[in-house]
Amino acid sequence: MHLIFTRLAVLGVLALLASGCVYRMDIQQGNYLEGKTVDQLQVGMTRSQVRYLLGTPMVPDLFDKDRWDYLYYFQHGRLRRPEQRHVVVYFKDDKVTTFERDNVPEAAPLGPEPGAPIQKFPKI
Repeated sequence: MHLIFTRLAVLGVLALLASGCVYRMDIQQGNYLEGKTVDQLQVGMTRSQVRYLLGTPMVPDLFDKDRWDYLYYFQHGRLRRPEQRHVVVYFKDDKVTTFERDNVPEAAPLGPEPGAPIQKFPKI
């Protein structure tokens, strides 16, 4: 009886340790909204120009045909908080009147800091 209890306890501990090794894949949804692309959006653009620039709106509004919502969501595994971006474009007479950007970066992310130079082949 003692041997069975010990084996069950060991299996339980192994199951707890293995559960921490579960792979979590990246989740990306919506329109990728880059700062330099959203910066090209201007008042007076037509619907087709906005669709060419930003793509088809993610959320079509059934009650307000003059509003397009663009959403972007990215969850990097389980390491960080999700990244969310939101752009709302308002139209009047098929022309952009105003737009709102929420959490869209102004510039592309910077690369890592350059470190010490690495020699490819050691000197002999």
